[in-house]
Amino acid sequence: MSDIQNFKPVQKYETFSYLPEMNADQVRRQIEYTIAQGWNPAVEYSEKEHAMSNYWYMWKLPMFGEQSVEAVLSEIEQCRRANPGMMVRFLAYDNYAQSQGTAFVVDRGR
Repeated sequence: MSDIQNFKPVQKYETFSYLPEMNADQVRRQIEYTIAQGWNPAVEYSEKEHAMSNYWYMWKLPMFGEQSVEAVLSEIEQCRRANPGMMVRFLAYDNYAQSQGTAFVVDRGR
């Protein structure tokens, strides 16, 4: 019995949360993909203890029609600096399906 491990639940958030944390290049490629799909990027943030809530704080308005990956990455970085210790996630809204196309945490707020 000594080789049986205890199950320790790990908090999982949004798309990709069961994978290892993405590096900067992988985040960039996901943002490039969403822009190529014609989706509208947005950034949200939340305290860790409220991260499982459906409601995160919106960082500015969604970036409707944004075509620049650099502009989106800049907004993510501004959100990180303005809200240290908070979790930050990237979202992309699909106009056609009228829903979120993707959402994933880019900073777990260490």
